[in-house]
Amino acid sequence: MPVTVAHLTTVDMSLRFLVFAQLAAVRDRGGRAIGISAPGPWVPELEAAGIEHLPLSSSTRSMNLTHDARAMRELWNVLRRERIDILHTHNPKPGVYGRVLGRAAGVPIVVNTVHGLYATEDDPVVKRTVVYALEGIAARCSDAELFQNPEDLARMQRLHCTRRARFLGNGVDLARFDPDRIGPRVRAEVRSELDVDDEVIVVGAVGRLVAEKGYPELFEAMERLPDRFRLVVVGGGDPDKPDSLDPGMLQRAREHGVRFLGHRDDVERVYAAMDVFVLASHREGFPRAAMEASAMGLPIVATDVRGCREVVDPGRTGTLVPRKDPAALARALLALDDAEARTRLGRAAHRRARDHFDERHVVDTVLATYREVARRKGLDLDGL
Repeated sequence: MPVTVAHLTTVDMSLRFLVFAQLAAVRDRGGRAIGISAPGPWVPELEAAGIEHLPLSSSTRSMNLTHDARAMRELWNVLRRERIDILHTHNPKPGVYGRVLGRAAGVPIVVNTVHGLYATEDDPVVKRTVVYALEGIAARCSDAELFQNPEDLARMQRLHCTRRARFLGNGVDLARFDPDRIGPRVRAEVRSELDVDDEVIVVGAVGRLVAEKGYPELFEAMERLPDRFRLVVVGGGDPDKPDSLDPGMLQRAREHGVRFLGHRDDVERVYAAMDVFVLASHREGFPRAAMEASAMGLPIVATDVRGCREVVDPGRTGTLVPRKDPAALARALLALDDAEARTRLGRAAHRRARDHFDERHVVDTVLATYREVARRKGLDLDGL
């Protein structure tokens, strides 16, 4: 019987954009690939690709104890009803309760990926203590822990909050995010759509419209720059999050020339129209958008936080600035008024992406982890 692998996330967008390659790898090897999450607009696309979807109707991104309890009950029913060989959970919330319920339900193999601990070294001690304690408890219920970020891995090992842990890293589809495939014609088309000429320096940002992504500081930084700098933002709102940007802030940004494009399925075309990529986040795990932009040959200006430090090589592929510092952001962006500097940094970013950010390596590591756990437990994964 084919092996059944289920990936548990909060929302279907994560299944589609964060772990799709891992689901597809199971499907391509003849296994049964399942995504478990809140239902949403990406489910039809997942199912059309041969990925089954099992809904958790109460799953939400926001902290809501009532909804979370219902989601846990729904997951328990799924785990008891379905024959799942491997449950692969993803944090923060499903990564905790999913590991515990998976072990309690008797799932043969439970694996977790830590995409970025929901606490950083700058957070209050109480928050860090709670987050690290929950991770330590949940880790005791899993057979393997995969860390995207080496800083998180080192911290959890130092605190003895993890076991059987290994570094996973992160990656993107380098065939899709390839500037040679996109070409200059697409750049001209998109810049025409944006109504910008060759003299305009297009600064691009990709991410949900929440304060944690550093948009308030970025908007302020753009106001300090000459008119030839234009900010283009790709990403939709996230009303479930308490730091969702309010309409007044977005309207003020529009009045200062910021273009909001919403969610785009053709984000690689938008990258081609950019001159600089910026990520002003307060917290990251291992940011995909920055890796995509690097692969597209863009210089990166990012905050000096966990995750961004893994993508940007300061002085070679971009610049790291203190978080929540609009003046530093503005200075770093203004320094990229130099076209030669942008070209030099962008070429180095592209090379770094080709060497370090290939999602195929991530998939190989995940599958190898499944096989290692199966051998240790005397299980047969039937060709996976």
